[in-house]
Amino acid sequence: MTDQATARFNMIEQQIRTWEVLDPQVLATLNNMPREAFVPEAYRGLAFADIEVPLAHGQQMLSPKVEGRFLQALQLQAKDKVLLIGAGSGYLAALMAQHCAQVTALEIFPELCAKATQSLTKQGIQNVQVLELDGHNGYESQAPYDAIVFTASSPVEPEGVRYQLSIGGRLLIVLGQAPVMQATLIQRLAEHSYKQDVLFETSLAEMQHAPQAQAFSF
Repeated sequence: MTDQATARFNMIEQQIRTWEVLDPQVLATLNNMPREAFVPEAYRGLAFADIEVPLAHGQQMLSPKVEGRFLQALQLQAKDKVLLIGAGSGYLAALMAQHCAQVTALEIFPELCAKATQSLTKQGIQNVQVLELDGHNGYESQAPYDAIVFTASSPVEPEGVRYQLSIGGRLLIVLGQAPVMQATLIQRLAEHSYKQDVLFETSLAEMQHAPQAQAFSF
């Protein structure tokens, strides 16, 4: 094994498996997609560490274990159309692209948008479209989606995004404010019926222009 292959193996065995990510297809994708190719050069040595690797504009990559849990929870199918809000480095989009038909990734920062596009192109990934857009309210013009994923947290669920799901579609978002945030999966069961499950507790930076909880007034 090369040093990188060993580091990737250790990341999967010590971080991701121990966080209850056991789906063999998900683990294979994490093993095959070179995470280091999406990490800024200054932090390449931390590509497989259990941290949120810093990106430009104060943004971060999700930690490997959260990426793994997200990918497993979505249960993507080959025909699925996915909306990713917060492209970041492009790595999560690259992972999801291995399991679905199309990923539309929105990124508010032009520099990150360009870099993610470049990294995806270098890996030969052709079913991801990165758009320079503010996605805090989703992207209705291409709805419906089989999965919608937010890579940053929001104090409350953004209004209207769940209606951009297809029937059977899943919305994955981290809701709440530090220190209590919960990765939440919302599934559209029928036109006006939804199921909501808390998957795990975590803490992510708040997304740009996130809706705020209404303060109580007496």
